[in-house]
Amino acid sequence: MAIIEGPQEEPGENELGSLTVQELMDRFNVPGLSLAVIHDFQVHWAKGYGIADVETGAPVDTETVFQAASISKPVAAMGVLKAVQDGLFTLDDDINDILTSWQLDGGEFTRERPVTPRTLTSHTSGLGDGFGFPGYDPSEQLPSVVQVLEGHELSNVGAVFMERPPMTFMEYSGGGVTVMQLALSDARGRPFADLMRDDVLAPIGMDRSTYQQPLPPEWDRNAARAHDGQGRSRGPKWHVYPELAAAGLWSTPSDLARFVVEILKSYAGESNAVLSVEMTRQMLTPPLNGWYGLGFYLIEAEGQMRFQHPGWNEGYHAFVGGDVSTGQGVAWMSNGENGILLGLEMLRGLAKTLGWSGFEQMEKAVAQVDPAIYARYEGRYQPADYPDYNAVIAREGDRLFWEEMPDGMRYELYPESDTTFFACERWEQITFVTSAGGAVEAMVIGEHERLERAS
Repeated sequence: MAIIEGPQEEPGENELGSLTVQELMDRFNVPGLSLAVIHDFQVHWAKGYGIADVETGAPVDTETVFQAASISKPVAAMGVLKAVQDGLFTLDDDINDILTSWQLDGGEFTRERPVTPRTLTSHTSGLGDGFGFPGYDPSEQLPSVVQVLEGHELSNVGAVFMERPPMTFMEYSGGGVTVMQLALSDARGRPFADLMRDDVLAPIGMDRSTYQQPLPPEWDRNAARAHDGQGRSRGPKWHVYPELAAAGLWSTPSDLARFVVEILKSYAGESNAVLSVEMTRQMLTPPLNGWYGLGFYLIEAEGQMRFQHPGWNEGYHAFVGGDVSTGQGVAWMSNGENGILLGLEMLRGLAKTLGWSGFEQMEKAVAQVDPAIYARYEGRYQPADYPDYNAVIAREGDRLFWEEMPDGMRYELYPESDTTFFACERWEQITFVTSAGGAVEAMVIGEHERLERAS
């Protein structure tokens, strides 16, 4: 696994275990990576690696902007909390009392409890719209935010809808965050990108970050291109996301690290560039079930609490996180579909060097099973939300493999039991789901991503 030498050094050409950074990038077909490390409540160092755009050969540097994808959500959540702090609304107001350009139909689900800013930013609103947004080719006509929420013919996603009463449980909802985007813009009476620039990005010093979509030409000159799982151009340089709060932020790891540092310092009572100590602690307080706050995943272990969020848009992967106890953190961004695999190797190396908990290399025991059972799992599996993606499971002798299509990444699966498996390159457990009659119906990646058997 990755081993980065010393907290005072940039990885550069240092070895990551037996591999250099570039060798790991080549292994996972990721053209470019940018990384910033937080140490002792400050941005310690930052560095870019590889190629920003395979069509031009432009290199990645610390000023190269990437799509932050779902990391847009915690940054947007800070804008929501700033509006609460400014007295525009409260966290527990009915969202329909804030919205002026559209209304959310909660039906019977909101009879006893309304959808609120607190529930929308913590994914406990009861909305059941699904996981994410695919974005649009820059040449396409874009829907408005209201058209996205209503599932208009210009939109490439369905309408948002209530699935259960608010505060029943946490279910990730990009649509809910988009509802909050519209409400915040209505409350401020300003375009979302402009208010986020003035309320959050500029005060923190995030000068290489913007919610403008499409990306303006002056920014595009040093923007990373989106690449597929083989490191090839996806066609258009990038997709456009009108769902700004959920997926529309462009940024650099250095800027995201500044965002993390501001939260760390504000939580400790040492800064209030945007939020007060009280409001920052609200941000890192889960309203339900103890693991998602107002914009961040929260992890508590060994008396320490860290906040983090991943991001994935078409052709980009990113991650940001910080530990309120130690003042350490990290932000990385990449421009390839397999960036998450590269990023995990980087995190494991940093964890070993800097003593971070939660990202250490895991040891797992391979169960003794009869390889004949592997034949049961062979076939093609497909998620309901992303029809272009397929997982192909194939047996080769006494070994089982998982290939992701169309990107072509291939992993060997090792058994933990007759129905559960793991791959060394990934962190999720793979579980095969069978019917009462014993037929294999689906594979589940991690806890939530279910792929139905298609053949």
